[in-house]
Amino acid sequence: MKRLLIANRGEIARRVIRTAHAMGIETVAVFSDPDAFALHVREATTAFALGGTSSAESYLRIDRLLEAARITGADAVHPGYGFLSENADFAQAVMDAGLTWVGPPPAAIRALGSKSAAKALALQHGVPVLPGYFGADQSDATFMAEAERVGTPLMVKAVAGGGGRGMRLVQRLEELPAALKSARSEALAGFGNGDLLIERAVLRPRHVEVQVFADAHGHCVHLGERDCSVQRRHQKIIEEAPSPAVPPDLREELGRCAVALAQAAGYVGAGTVEFLLEEADAAEATIPASFFLMEMNTRLQVEHPVTEMLTGLDLVEWQIRVARGEWLPLNQEQIIFNGHAIEVRLCAEDEHFTPHTGTVQAFQPPPLTPGLRFDHALEAGSEITPHYDAMLGKLIAHAPTRTEAIQHLAHALDTTTVLGLPTNRAFLAACLRHPVFVAGDALIPFLAEQGDELREQLQPSPDAVLAGALAATYHALAPATALPCPFARPLRWQHAGHTLDLAVQERGQGALSVAVGERMVQANLAQNSVTIDGVSRRVHAVSLGGGRWQVQVGAHTLSLTDLSHTPREREGGASAARELRAPFNGKLIAVHALAGAEVQKGSPLFVIESMKLEHQIASPRDGRVDAVPVSPGQQVAPGQILVTFEK
Repeated sequence: MKRLLIANRGEIARRVIRTAHAMGIETVAVFSDPDAFALHVREATTAFALGGTSSAESYLRIDRLLEAARITGADAVHPGYGFLSENADFAQAVMDAGLTWVGPPPAAIRALGSKSAAKALALQHGVPVLPGYFGADQSDATFMAEAERVGTPLMVKAVAGGGGRGMRLVQRLEELPAALKSARSEALAGFGNGDLLIERAVLRPRHVEVQVFADAHGHCVHLGERDCSVQRRHQKIIEEAPSPAVPPDLREELGRCAVALAQAAGYVGAGTVEFLLEEADAAEATIPASFFLMEMNTRLQVEHPVTEMLTGLDLVEWQIRVARGEWLPLNQEQIIFNGHAIEVRLCAEDEHFTPHTGTVQAFQPPPLTPGLRFDHALEAGSEITPHYDAMLGKLIAHAPTRTEAIQHLAHALDTTTVLGLPTNRAFLAACLRHPVFVAGDALIPFLAEQGDELREQLQPSPDAVLAGALAATYHALAPATALPCPFARPLRWQHAGHTLDLAVQERGQGALSVAVGERMVQANLAQNSVTIDGVSRRVHAVSLGGGRWQVQVGAHTLSLTDLSHTPREREGGASAARELRAPFNGKLIAVHALAGAEVQKGSPLFVIESMKLEHQIASPRDGRVDAVPVSPGQQVAPGQILVTFEK
């Protein structure tokens, strides 16, 4: 292997490039039009323009990827994760072209890439599987009959793909038809395959997965488990190893089942076998924990750095060595686990998990001290588009104990700066510090149960909001703060729907006297700090245009709007209450709103597909629809009017 083409983008492309170069292998990056100036393109030995904007026009084009390999002289292909990484046809096409495929054999991908096929294989080899229906008949009538047999609650799942797409929880049988329709639509959009399965739902499980590795000589090992129970929309945002709920005997049994499944499919390379773990009831000490196969991901996982930190191994290097026909570097007894590792996924989304697009205007990673790793593709000026996943990067901490890893990672999030669009940075830190997570008791419903409390913890103090407003003021009016002024300047800032009225007198050299209602404070402004009554806070402010600012104050991120020159009657505005606007970029795939129809608050009006997921947009109020100026299939931008209501 002399030249490796990475059929992917972003942080995973950078990750593969790093190991390949360390092994003396040249690399080829591929890129869509929006990614023309991305970091992975600049870091590879050479790069090839796929053209197009969407995934379907670029990273999912098998013909273009093979053409890229031919033109650039690549002799091997690494798929990364997502896109075509679990596509057996792509793997076969790469091999048919005489190239080395850095992944499992096409036959193994087909046997395990389908959740239905994987469950059937698991049953043959004694791996526990939840009761359900995994058959070829995809009619709603068959699903309804099988659902009556299995009973509720149950899960509807896409047979292909992963990442939580095409999954729906059904609590009552009458919910099944709508769940099937929605899951099919999302699965078709995400994987090109709308086939589904149903299985009994375990409502309060853990998500525990086992990393396996196999070579072409019949050897297979497991590299321990990862606990991925903290999820939103069935997508992981925190992963850790080892699981706080898996004792040594259970780890051995999970590993045995994972290896058995991989070997039964003739697996080669890196893979992950995912299980639901139903913990034993403390009141029934004689009942052991139960686990059930969910699926096997036939690729390198997003969260593979957790295992790398825990074992000290480079899994991409292992992938390349196995693809070259080498034996596994270690046997099971030689694999050593040290300490504890935790990863968080930094995403372009707010605390309500709504995705956002925009430009990264400021980026500062945390100090990369020993035990801390940051896999990302970020820099100031990076464009976050609606065409790809919302994940921006992965921050991973490793320490001798779980408590130390939590503390290290939370502090790293506090000292990371990403401004220009909303991120879940502060939300992740709050999750890590929550008593339930700290105790090791977070199950899959953790965010559903603790979400409101976590969001409440994100609310900044009044002084933090004041510091943010003054930081934005400093950047907007920096020249004026150099000289004293005898007159107080009235300022009005809006944060989280609340208005902050200030009277600011400039005393020169950044010193201010600020009246906040009945309170008078003394402040001092500098480029990266605001001091209020002797208490200094680290700040970083960027302008979003139109009087909007985003400011990081310590660990908090604030969104502020300058209303100083806006008439008060327009601040909220009756007109705003009559409009529902698009919260983010995306494609309208369903429009339920009809002009003249009466709707209730919370009624579903639209479904927008953005960043590979479908998002339901509900009515913000009771009322009668006046107009719907959009139509299905239309691309909408943030702030675009979707519907207006009658007065």
